Amino acid sequence: MATTDFPVNHPLAVKHWSKDLMKEALKKTYALQFIGSGKDALCTIKSETQKNAGDRIRVGIRSQLSGGGVQGDDTLEGNEESLETFYQDVVIDQLRHAVRSKGKMSEQRVPFSVREEARDGLADWWADRYDTWFFTQLCGDTTQADPRYNGFNTPVAPDAGHVTYHASGSTAEVSLSSTSVAKMNLTTIDYAVEKAKLAKNAVRPIRINGADHWVMFLHPYQVTDLRISTASGNWQDIQKAALSGGNASDNPLFTGALGMYNNVILHESVRIPASPTNTSARRAVFAGAQSLCMAFGREFGKGTYSWVEEMFDFKNQLGVAAGCQAGMIKTRFNGSDYGTVVVPTWAVAH
Repeated sequence: MATTDFPVNHPLAVKHWSKDLMKEALKKTYALQFIGSGKDALCTIKSETQKNAGDRIRVGIRSQLSGGGVQGDDTLEGNEESLETFYQDVVIDQLRHAVRSKGKMSEQRVPFSVREEARDGLADWWADRYDTWFFTQLCGDTTQADPRYNGFNTPVAPDAGHVTYHASGSTAEVSLSSTSVAKMNLTTIDYAVEKAKLAKNAVRPIRINGADHWVMFLHPYQVTDLRISTASGNWQDIQKAALSGGNASDNPLFTGALGMYNNVILHESVRIPASPTNTSARRAVFAGAQSLCMAFGREFGKGTYSWVEEMFDFKNQLGVAAGCQAGMIKTRFNGSDYGTVVVPTWAVAH
């Protein structure tokens, strides 16, 4: 009797498992809901290295013209204004990880498939890594110097024009104290919106269903401070802007959101880092369109990984590897952040 068999290393089987890895990683990666190719994506994918050779993409920006022009019949020749342009490089590199079994006898002793557990484990690993890149870059966490954990681009601390200490009167993270005004509250969010609109590089909002929105990521300690605040209408005001109707169902930015206040969609993440200079302060971050850039190598993408299976020791040991060529960086031009405002507050366990 003839049978059709797809053994472990069959080319079609490998392709199937690569797709499985992609699906599992996509489901588990929190940051991917903010990554896209459009101008309104919080993290914009640059595709040049997906189509051509190279290990970096140079992203340019042109400043707005600021000259006054000439009036009436005054001479324009000789009064032209030069274009001012700046650029930033997004570096990509290859990252791989693998799992290897001890051997067939070891696999015999357990009631699960080592191959399936390897797929799930690598999916968890990739989801964790993308999320780590996302918040390390977004928050400007300069304590993370390992390229494998910072998206292969060195994190840069926020510039002075893109940080707000709200109503506390502080001028640095190190001076934030346990007083109530230094904790996260609605005033903090209002100050961040103001700073975003008036900064040198104004933080461009994300257009959703004809309305402008920003996104703000908070540490759980900061979320608790919001919830327990005795200020009138604090948490209630956030919930009052209900995530209902078209906004919540049509756009992934609302998925898993805490609520919305002053057109700012609030999200909670345990990955918000502590201040490098004050371990009792957490560095929440307010973000708009194109806050980050991400790039991939050829044959890779937002949900595309390599999947390689090898047999070792005379086909006794199964090894599984998954890899990707990618990089991520916070957008920053001429020494100034482009799409973020960092919002440090006093935030400790309650």
